[in-house]
Amino acid sequence: MHHHRSTRRDFLKTAGAVGGAAAAPLVLPSSVFGDDEKAAPSERIVMGGIGIGNMGRGDQRAFLRNRDVQYVAVCDVNKNHRDRAKGAADGHNKNKDCAAYNDFRELLARDDIDAVHCATPDHWHALVVVGACRAGKDVYCQKPETRTLREGKLMVEAARRYGRVVSGGSQRVRQDYNKVVDRCWNGEVGKIKSINVNVNPLPTECNLPAEDIPDGFDWDMWLGPAPWQPYHRYRVSGSFRINGTCWRSFSDFSGGGMTDWGAHHFGGATFAVDVRELQPVEVTFHNEDRKKWLTYRFPNGILLTHNKPGKGNLDVEGDGEKRESKPQPQYKGSGGIYGDFIHCVKTREKPFRDIEFAVNTAAVCHLGLAAYELERSLKWDPAKQEFPGDEEANRLVDRARREPWQL
Repeated sequence: MHHHRSTRRDFLKTAGAVGGAAAAPLVLPSSVFGDDEKAAPSERIVMGGIGIGNMGRGDQRAFLRNRDVQYVAVCDVNKNHRDRAKGAADGHNKNKDCAAYNDFRELLARDDIDAVHCATPDHWHALVVVGACRAGKDVYCQKPETRTLREGKLMVEAARRYGRVVSGGSQRVRQDYNKVVDRCWNGEVGKIKSINVNVNPLPTECNLPAEDIPDGFDWDMWLGPAPWQPYHRYRVSGSFRINGTCWRSFSDFSGGGMTDWGAHHFGGATFAVDVRELQPVEVTFHNEDRKKWLTYRFPNGILLTHNKPGKGNLDVEGDGEKRESKPQPQYKGSGGIYGDFIHCVKTREKPFRDIEFAVNTAAVCHLGLAAYELERSLKWDPAKQEFPGDEEANRLVDRARREPWQL
């Protein structure tokens, strides 16, 4: 926590003594002490948001509703998003104090901000998270947390080195897959052998023509580390339909459905079979009857398949012999995944979607993308974060970045 909180507490402790016994009584508004709607200022987490488009807007609403949050700043390269987000914060706070930035580095430079949420396009996530950790901020980052395998290692290292709470943002891992999670953790399927995930599509190259850049849109900043290319409305669209009309479709910015929805599905699957602390050591590429699919093998022998013919999403296979149940990890605090993050910011516990778990899920996605791109099986060394002795595959561990956006 930052020193400004103790300053507020000091104010409350000393205000009553100002002027001595003969002074007129000091009247403070009830908001200073907190009420049913808000905690006292000294107990609130001061937050800002980076990337306030589709998902960022939902994240902002969730944090604005949290009684333990004081929301003070927004950042987006789209002036329309920025103005809308500032208006939402000002309306909630009943003032005009929310600051609005085009450059996230200005927001991170503020020493009064404790935590940020990030919902930029995927190619920005690592830069924002690592920068926030270095600036002493805790971070809630939307999924998929990484665009490349190398980024995951750097994000975990930054969180640990700077002692930050960093939570991944897939709410569906805990909330959408309860039935299969319960069956696995309650021992109903017996000893688990495998689980299948169905998700598409793979990312594509983007060859869209140039369009005029709208007023109030910082196209160069939106691109950031991605290769330069002309503005097109589909390139910047935050649509959740991955059909070539949004940035989620294109490999320069995202891993397509494999990482976008894959972060949810693979996250739920690895949680269900309790391998979220691990990364696969092998990916087998199958090409049978014109159908391409994958088998991942984890160090403990559990298999995870992707798009296996005849299997449904999160179909789990066990030996059927009832086993003893084990306690499931749950959200801390109250208010779902958002409340879990805020609780952990205050207590310094690891959140349910701790960055290491989120990165391990993203690694499954990226390893699969590499196998599909090379159309062959791969071995992976989680400790060294490399494909052992495989120069061709190791070129896919990271992507080139435009200056000055290096990691």
